[in-house]
Amino acid sequence: MTHQQVPTNDRWGEAGPYELYVGRWSRVVATEFTRWLAVRPGADWADIGCGTAALTHAILSHCNPRSIHAIDKSAGFVGFASANIADARARFSVADALALPMETASCDAAVSGLVLNFVAQPATMVAEMARITRPHGQVAAYVWDYAGGMQMMRRFWDAAIAVCGPAEVPDEASRFPVCAPQPLRSLWVDAGLTQVEVRAIDIPTRFSSFDDYWQPFLGRQGAAPTWLAGLAPHEQDAIRDLLQRELPTQPDGSIHLQAAAWAIKGLRVG
Repeated sequence: MTHQQVPTNDRWGEAGPYELYVGRWSRVVATEFTRWLAVRPGADWADIGCGTAALTHAILSHCNPRSIHAIDKSAGFVGFASANIADARARFSVADALALPMETASCDAAVSGLVLNFVAQPATMVAEMARITRPHGQVAAYVWDYAGGMQMMRRFWDAAIAVCGPAEVPDEASRFPVCAPQPLRSLWVDAGLTQVEVRAIDIPTRFSSFDDYWQPFLGRQGAAPTWLAGLAPHEQDAIRDLLQRELPTQPDGSIHLQAAAWAIKGLRVG
C-alpha cells in the first residue's frame, strides 16, 4: 500500500475542537491574506468553505465589504459561524463548494481558506469560484504548506511515520500535492484567470505548553486528529512521547513553531 492509498475518513463539523486545532492559526493567516488582496471597499464577497468563519471575520474587520455570502458543507460549522458573527453584511449557507448556490458574476471577490485540497475536484471548485466572480474581480485562496512550512502538522506526521511506518500514515504532504506554488498556479491558469500571483504567508504558532500543542490532536476534527483517533492507545502514546522529546521546548515549557500557507490570487477576465 502506497502513502497516498492509506484509507482516510477526515471528520469536520465540530467547531470547538477545530478552532483549537487550526482555526486559531487560520485567523492570523486570513488577516494577512485579505490585506494582500487589497479588494476595494464596498465589494461583494463570497467565502467558500467558510468553516468557523476565520476568513469571513477578517474580511469584515479589514475590508469594509458591502456583503459576504459564506458557505460550508458542514452544518455544524455554518451554525457556529452564524451564531458568532452578528453582522448584517454576512450571511451563511450550507452548500457544496463544487456546486455553488450563487448566480454567475454575482460577487467581486470569491475567496477560500484551507479548503481547496479537501474537495474531490479542486479544478471544479476554482471554476465555480471564477463563475460567480464579476469581470475583473478576484479569485483567491490559501492552503497550508504541508510539505514543511506548517511545522505543527509536519512535526506530527514525521513522528507518526517514525512510529507507524510510512505505508500506514496518510501524510498530508503526500495526500495534497496541490498545496504547492506550481500546482496552484496551474489550477488558476486553467480556470482562465489572469495576473495570477502566488506567495507564502508565514506566521508564528506559539504553544504555551506541550499540552497546548498535543490536546488539539485529540479532538477528532481534521485529517491528523481523525487518523490519530483510529490508532491503538499504545501507538498514540508512542507518537505523543516522541513529540514531547523532540519538539523545541523553551525553558518556560512553551513551544515556538512556524506555520506557512501558500496564497494565490488571480483576476477573472472581462
